[in-house]
Amino acid sequence: MKTISSVSEFRKFRMQLKGSVGFVPTMGALHGGHLSLVEKSISVCNYTVVSIFVNPTQFSIDEDLNSYPRTIERDLILLKDLKVDVVFVPSSKKLYLENHSTFIYENSLTKHLEGSSRPHFFRGVTTIVAKLFNIVQPSHSFFGEKDAQQLIVVKKMVKDLNYAIKVISCPTIRDENGLAMSSRNQYLSKASRLSASTIYLSLSKGIVLLDSGEKNPSVIKKKIKETLSKESSLNIDYITVSDKDTLEEITNSSWRNILISLAVYIEGVRLIDNVSYVSK
Repeated sequence: MKTISSVSEFRKFRMQLKGSVGFVPTMGALHGGHLSLVEKSISVCNYTVVSIFVNPTQFSIDEDLNSYPRTIERDLILLKDLKVDVVFVPSSKKLYLENHSTFIYENSLTKHLEGSSRPHFFRGVTTIVAKLFNIVQPSHSFFGEKDAQQLIVVKKMVKDLNYAIKVISCPTIRDENGLAMSSRNQYLSKASRLSASTIYLSLSKGIVLLDSGEKNPSVIKKKIKETLSKESSLNIDYITVSDKDTLEEITNSSWRNILISLAVYIEGVRLIDNVSYVSK
């Protein structure tokens, strides 16, 4: 496994690769969810590239950029065990040159869900993904459904900007108690991890309502809120029932493909999760 930090060195290496190149962009602190993406890439492509870069432009001033978990040595061991071909580990100075002032915006899908709570976030995501795509030049890229809005936005960017990349979505990987794997889970105490299992439980109750024929989004959100509120340590940021294609909130019973999303705080840690549902 090669580890490369220089953009120019990576481009020279990339020119030597013949065949399909799978790409998994990460911010490190790898967990089972990341590794499932890597394993999928290895199964699909001739070569697999993983990037590790904590992207500063998707954090606001009051968020956890400086304390975001960084476990580079452990991450490299995990990737070597999986026989990844190359890990790209650039520094911020190499990706954001002095006086950097060019950003990529998606102006429709990013207005909703995370975009409402964190208006700075997607400008940083789309910009860094576009930059990494330009450097890595993958044929395939792999993203988890746990970050559903990010996946949908990246697919739209790839289509709009004519990237010749196939974006492959991979299912959310969960702990035994249902908690979606996330690098930020490392912040949680054992007790909080147990409390956080309520997140997926609440989403599952929303699915049960849908299966029973309930089509009123307000009823579904109310049930999810009631379930979350049983855990006093959880503070709700948002709960949405949205059209999965547009990410606009559904206000009536006329829908087919929906995304139920939420964000909560526990011990000051912000966690997101979602489930998808297609009407029968």
